[in-house]
Amino acid sequence: MELFIYLFAALFSVINPIGTVPIFVGLTQDDDKKERSRISLWTAINVFVIMIISFFLGEYVLSFFGISMEALRIAGGIVIATSGFSLLSGEFSKKRGVSKKVESDAQKRNDIALTPLAIPMLAGPGSISLLIAFYSEHQETSEIIISVLAMIAVAIAIFIILRSAHYLAKILGASGIVAISRIVGFIVIAIGVQYIISSILTIVKTNLM
Repeated sequence: MELFIYLFAALFSVINPIGTVPIFVGLTQDDDKKERSRISLWTAINVFVIMIISFFLGEYVLSFFGISMEALRIAGGIVIATSGFSLLSGEFSKKRGVSKKVESDAQKRNDIALTPLAIPMLAGPGSISLLIAFYSEHQETSEIIISVLAMIAVAIAIFIILRSAHYLAKILGASGIVAISRIVGFIVIAIGVQYIISSILTIVKTNLM
């Protein structure tokens, strides 16, 4: 249960579906309720598929390019911490890879579930590097099953939040969403810093021993 809670909390904080609510509302403002539900569902499915691929195949990709796990953790920690600082400063939406032009183009397309919603807004470098590093440390069958369940739970949470995005936007308002995003931002920074510290300690211990 501790492993499930840890991975769920880490992924949810890094992915931060609540921070996507204003963008989702803007991109789906002209869609009806049924279409919003469909987009929410497929966005959650796409994010889940990306998480699964990152979790199981990411390590092999690293081996192919000759990237060490510690290098990935440090790089991932920097990306995660940077995302956290962006949340705290209120500039996260600007750094999610969705410019005015991209948003305008997305509104003209029929399906936005894959891009820009799933990629790069939700399943970005932070969550991908987190999953790759997590898999390297938890490869027992029971741990893999728990990890997959945590990813399923995150996908379900994404669907529920996006499905309720228009209601959340009305209830929380802009200030409420910003407040929640900044709280999540602090947690994200802590996760990123912890990844960097753990990697540096591992490198030091390996070289000293």
